[in-house]
Amino acid sequence: MSETFAIEALGEDALLLRLGETLDEDLNLRVHALADQIARHAPAWVLDIVPAFASLAICFDPLAFASDVDPCQAARSWLNGLDLQQAQSRERLDARLHEIPVRYGGEFGPDLEAVAEHCQLEPAEVIRRHAAAIYRVGMLGFAAGFPYLLGMDAGLATPRRATPRTRVAAGSVGIGGVQTGIYPREGPGGWQIIGRTAFCLFDHLRDPPAIVGPGDRVRFIDATLDERDAR
Repeated sequence: MSETFAIEALGEDALLLRLGETLDEDLNLRVHALADQIARHAPAWVLDIVPAFASLAICFDPLAFASDVDPCQAARSWLNGLDLQQAQSRERLDARLHEIPVRYGGEFGPDLEAVAEHCQLEPAEVIRRHAAAIYRVGMLGFAAGFPYLLGMDAGLATPRRATPRTRVAAGSVGIGGVQTGIYPREGPGGWQIIGRTAFCLFDHLRDPPAIVGPGDRVRFIDATLDERDAR
């Protein structure tokens, strides 16, 4: 058993593998590598494997065990029997690249100017840098299908808004600290909104419903270029 993480019980039907407490890309790669290896060996009673930034939740069916067996202890024993040392930090084998068109600024990105001012950059340079990176989905959270994206240019880091908005449009692309992300549906939020996409991130009729999954890669395409060229 690896000594690089601790195992904690989450109620009676889940375990949490805690690898650390920091927002670190190498640590997050390790999380996804563990998720892949556990998934390859998972018995039927494992219902879901949920990677986060520095931890990994394993949800299981407690009714799949005999009545005289502690489900958490049984799941922990199963994990102890896996050679998780082999889970090397690497990109997911099934990682996909999603190219997502974004219309930056104006009514679609009301905080672009504020981000540019904070970063001491021109708005066009904020757009260029934001669209130049290839991001990796560190985790999904906050709202169904909301991808927290790692790999943003450090020069674009901007604090969240002091007062969150009560309504952020679906598809809004925002910056929150050192991360960027996409709001899959309308709702409240405090990230700095710099653009918007029509790309569908979550479809409850799809399996899995999250189109952009943990470990996937994302590249933003500046769709406002098309508009400027057309003028």
